Amino acid sequence: MSRFRRLLQASVDATKRVIAGNLDDLMPPPEKYIFSFNSKQELSKWHLYSDSEFGGLSSASLQITQSENGLSSGIFSGNLSLDVNVDSKCKWNITRGGFCGMRSKKFNGFIDLDSYDTVAMKIKGDGRCYISTIYTENWVNSPGQMEDNSWQAFVYVPKDNWYIAKVLISMIDQIPLARYLPTWRGNVIDAEMEMNPSRVLGMSLSVNAEGGVPGARSGPGDFRVELDWIKAMRTE
Repeated sequence: MSRFRRLLQASVDATKRVIAGNLDDLMPPPEKYIFSFNSKQELSKWHLYSDSEFGGLSSASLQITQSENGLSSGIFSGNLSLDVNVDSKCKWNITRGGFCGMRSKKFNGFIDLDSYDTVAMKIKGDGRCYISTIYTENWVNSPGQMEDNSWQAFVYVPKDNWYIAKVLISMIDQIPLARYLPTWRGNVIDAEMEMNPSRVLGMSLSVNAEGGVPGARSGPGDFRVELDWIKAMRTE
């Protein structure tokens, strides 16, 4: 779906809402919270995964922590191992490990990000490069394929401080939606496609022992990233 078609559809939808009398929905706010990480209830919206499901030895956890000023945030941490369990009974054994992730449970229906152009995270990390994924309704794969479409972008997380991007006091890492590339099981699809942000099913954040952007920490070992919130933003 082109940007022009999305804007046209947004205009049509807005007109319908006005006709229905929902004037407050005419113009969505410039920012929209998608997730916060300030309570155990909020963390329950996510589940963990790792190479351990396929015979690997990596591990991950997601917990609440509280700062000195009394504010809470989520800690996604664990250990990345390239080793595998040769005695594993897993049906889909791998030959090399080294990945962990946290994926949101599917939304109750869809969330519509059509009015926004950026995903923003308030995040503090360890110098590793993480992978942000947006899952949308399946329209790329064959009709018999039930997996969601996934769109991925790298997120480099500087060590120890809340990430500051663009504006020094914003403390956010902004990821333009246009930077998300279509992927299939971790590989970029070489095709001219554009995300449909009006049909978002969920999100994930993951980390690999190898790869990422130049200068980022890599290799097996511990990882740790602290999350405050994830928002959609309109910057244009």
